[in-house]
Amino acid sequence: MTEAREPAGPHARRAPGTPCWVSLMAHGLAATEEFYGELFGWEFRPGPQQLGPYVRALLDGHEVAGMGQLPPDRRLPIAWTPYLASDDVDQTAEAVRLCGGTVAVGPLDAAEAGRIAIAADPSGAVFGIWQGAAHLGTAIHGVPGTPAWNELVTFETESVSKFYATVFGYEREPVVSADFDYVTLYLAGRPVAGLHGVGHGLPRDRGPYWQTYFEVADTDATVRRVADLGGQVVRQPSDSPHGRVATVADPEGAEFSVVQNPR
Repeated sequence: MTEAREPAGPHARRAPGTPCWVSLMAHGLAATEEFYGELFGWEFRPGPQQLGPYVRALLDGHEVAGMGQLPPDRRLPIAWTPYLASDDVDQTAEAVRLCGGTVAVGPLDAAEAGRIAIAADPSGAVFGIWQGAAHLGTAIHGVPGTPAWNELVTFETESVSKFYATVFGYEREPVVSADFDYVTLYLAGRPVAGLHGVGHGLPRDRGPYWQTYFEVADTDATVRRVADLGGQVVRQPSDSPHGRVATVADPEGAEFSVVQNPR
């Protein structure tokens, strides 16, 4: 994981490929709102309803994330999904297909928010594509309760990093190590996301997936709070070069990581 900061203001258009939003599709939207509201101090207001009931999470009046409700008959995995910025969703979706990925939803218009699609890379990891209109994504960064980083957990990074570099124009910087398979993706010299190849360490029941990191003031206190609120601790807090990190899951099983950046 690498610490990243978004220098652009909340109303600046994101460079194509920049992670600009995270969204969670859950079965019980009200209970999910309650969990994250208690954990991160989020408040909620209705968002575009094109994909069913949807709310935007706000922190101090700034939009930070989205949550939607899965139809009862959809047995999709409950997971946080990052959205990557695009100047032309239709063109990006076509590039995804040409490079061996799939497009599951869209491209479609999401009211004033812009135009979106939901896709998967060749290994099956799901991500969103977002062409912002009036709404350009997460409007606040660098404070507790906001997305801090997005990381793809996958089998191996070499082939899948080529996919993302071709579709979104990332520069790639691999870690030179015999036992650590990691690639950092850059845009204009700035780290924006990571790819972590874990081989057989990947959970057999879920396949490759994108993991969202949220910044917190105190990782250990956050992990205790998750347990108190009915969530689970997946990976206990540990120190890393980028801060104290833990992985947890909400009551419906959606995993995410929390990071307390060193000051």
